[in-house]
Amino acid sequence: MIAEQGSEMFVVVVNHEEQYSLWPEYKEVPAGWTRVGDAASKESCLDHINTVWTDMRPLSLRLAMEAQSRSADAVAD
Repeated sequence: MIAEQGSEMFVVVVNHEEQYSLWPEYKEVPAGWTRVGDAASKESCLDHINTVWTDMRPLSLRLAMEAQSRSADAVAD
């Protein structure tokens, strides 16, 4: 994922809620975010995010919904 020489490079970052974002390579990654992979062109990074971030719900919401579903299933049995 190497961009053309002279173009701005980006990195993909992810937070504890498994939410993804694009971040300029030259900036320090903010607290609470973790760099994912190597620097690449904006387009390559966005392609990666579109591939891996298929569920836009935050992790805490997904877990709460799964727990609620299990609880409802247990009551139904």
